[in-house]
Amino acid sequence: MNSRPCIAFLASSAPNAQEALADLVACHGQCALEEADVICALGGDGFMLQTLHRYGALGKPVYGMKLGTVGFLMNHHHREDLLERIATAEPAKLRPLEMLALTESGSSVGSLAYNEVSLLRQTRQAAHVRIGLNGQTRLDELICDGVMVATPAGSTAYNFSAHGPILPLGSHTIALTPIAAFRPRRWRGAILKADTEIRFEVLDPYKRPVSVTADSHETRDVVEVVIRESADRTVTLLFDPEHNLEERILSEQFVV
Repeated sequence: MNSRPCIAFLASSAPNAQEALADLVACHGQCALEEADVICALGGDGFMLQTLHRYGALGKPVYGMKLGTVGFLMNHHHREDLLERIATAEPAKLRPLEMLALTESGSSVGSLAYNEVSLLRQTRQAAHVRIGLNGQTRLDELICDGVMVATPAGSTAYNFSAHGPILPLGSHTIALTPIAAFRPRRWRGAILKADTEIRFEVLDPYKRPVSVTADSHETRDVVEVVIRESADRTVTLLFDPEHNLEERILSEQFVV
């Protein structure tokens, strides 16, 4: 990265984010995404995930500033010393999950997830799901509201709210967490190696339809979902040293 990096600023549609965008562009200029040294995302965690999905393939590090409701993946927003903050920022490499879903109509839908992939019941009827790991059935029938697979970066979000474990960054693990499991009632999920291939089979898709959501991308009426960690896709987030992502995830485990 150059001593004075070329920055591409992106902002959510929220008025305060748009105001910050205009202010920062006036101060630092605006660089084209393809030519940028770093992307600066202004918004909340939802906008950060949107940025990663849209521009992650460019391979540019992303420095986020919180101008939204939730900002776990963001730094504090203030315009002062932005260049110095970017220069001293600590990188955190994230590897997304790859999801491939087969629907009742026979179509296949693929997507990436940096936080989690969630299977959810579509109606008042509970979902019936079979779970296989690396080609071996591990749970013949899970009756539940849903089930998810979460990355370490996503383990503090929806996964933690569903009583799943918080995973340390760099632990090369993923969390398999049920949502309101009815049977087996005592099953709390599992912590798996990151390279595990997880296969969900929907056992009664017509009576008990199920949807799958990869971050914010939803596919309805699925009959099978296969999830594995991406072997070749990574993104780099930049964090201020005093509160980097690893520290944030660790701190979440001591919140009482």
